[in-house]
Amino acid sequence: MTDIFKDFITNLAEVNEQDMNRIMSCTTANKVKRNTIILSQGEVCNQFYFLEKGCMRTYYITKEGQEKTRLVSFDNTPVTALTSFITQKPSLEYIDALEDSELLSISHADFFILLDEIPSWALFYRRMLELAFAFQNSRIEDLVTLSAKERYEKLLKEQPHYIQRLSNRVVATYLGISQETLSRLKSK
Repeated sequence: MTDIFKDFITNLAEVNEQDMNRIMSCTTANKVKRNTIILSQGEVCNQFYFLEKGCMRTYYITKEGQEKTRLVSFDNTPVTALTSFITQKPSLEYIDALEDSELLSISHADFFILLDEIPSWALFYRRMLELAFAFQNSRIEDLVTLSAKERYEKLLKEQPHYIQRLSNRVVATYLGISQETLSRLKSK
């Protein structure tokens, strides 16, 4: 399975075999059962995770007790509370497994040692951060500028697997709408 992670890295930065072996020597494979929380609010994110297989969700719980999903990650994607990982301050987010999942992880210490040792890892990191920024900015734009119906239709058109693989509750928290609104939109 680690070939998936290697491919993800090399799609963002050219890495020679020696450097790739060094990177992979810092990874640990983990299997996580559905409904397992791998990071809770208030914990410091000390691991960079790469989701090889499965589905995970990054979300907040408001003061009113409402869940707000920031990110849903599927196969072959990073899934880390980046703000906490970078700053080493307590996370405001939770990360949990929506399906049985297979992860690779790299500790914070190893991740930043690799940045100092391997220029192509630094390039990978920069490009990954750029992609994450662009994705999150697009999500914010959608939440601010599109109606609930437009957000649902966009998700249905561009990411139909969200509707197929996720519960209505999770989809609603991702779209920033109530489950009742989602049900009405789905019935039209």
